[in-house]
Amino acid sequence: MRSQPVNSPSPAPQPACDFARAAYRALLVEVNLTPKPGLVDRHNSGAHRDMDLGHFYRSARAIGPWLPRFIRQGREDATLPVEHQLARLRPLGLACENHMFRATGGVNTHKGSVFSLGLLCAAFGRLHQQRRAISAETLCAETAAMCQGLVANELRRNNAGQTAGQRLFAAHGLSGARGEAESGFRLVIAGALPLYRRRMAAGQGEQRALTDSLLWLMAHNDDTNVASRGGIGGLRWLQRRAAALLAQNGAQDMQRFDAECIARNLSPGGSADLLIVTWLLAQLPQPGDQES
Repeated sequence: MRSQPVNSPSPAPQPACDFARAAYRALLVEVNLTPKPGLVDRHNSGAHRDMDLGHFYRSARAIGPWLPRFIRQGREDATLPVEHQLARLRPLGLACENHMFRATGGVNTHKGSVFSLGLLCAAFGRLHQQRRAISAETLCAETAAMCQGLVANELRRNNAGQTAGQRLFAAHGLSGARGEAESGFRLVIAGALPLYRRRMAAGQGEQRALTDSLLWLMAHNDDTNVASRGGIGGLRWLQRRAAALLAQNGAQDMQRFDAECIARNLSPGGSADLLIVTWLLAQLPQPGDQES
């Protein structure tokens, strides 16, 4: 049977629909995880005074319909060099962001996740259209290739220090979401995702797997959301506290940690975004699972 040309995308195949739905669900899984230190959850609004659980639900509903569009864009661009993909995604990402802001009344709930999920969905579309293997590792490698040079282009060069992210890079070398995407979500692939899989394989349940993965991310991620609120001192305190809780099997102390973060006005939103990526990638079969 003749294979379909790469440059003629067919209607969205079932795997693409499934991945888009999983990306939407990942937004809800993260916000519903409770308790979370300094973050909006089902108990409180964490260190935030301008958003609550309802904002996140409305935001997720606004973002959901755009996720298949990122996949479709990746499929349509599958014959283009991978380094051209990011520029092709920017108008779609900005339109999705604007839809999110309209749904939340201007509150930034998921801007980081629009970036990361948009990239992963486009990578999924590219790999699927090119008939390449799709796994957590291949999706992240494709994302890294799409984002090659992003930190240098947007933070190292032409850095006027206008945004919090640019100022933190200039002062402390923190590359934030851009650096994590350019690395192929290194913290997720090398740490949070394997930990999540181990907890699930051990039968410890999704709540425990998510909580421990979040603590691991908070301990290792140079979260620009935290640094912008509490400075480098606040970031290092949070990293040490999260690492200590994880080492002590201290998931039961998350409520105390939450209160401490609220008192210090710290919210690890960057780590929350990476937890969304972790859960999404965990829904993909591992290479060994695909063998008959």
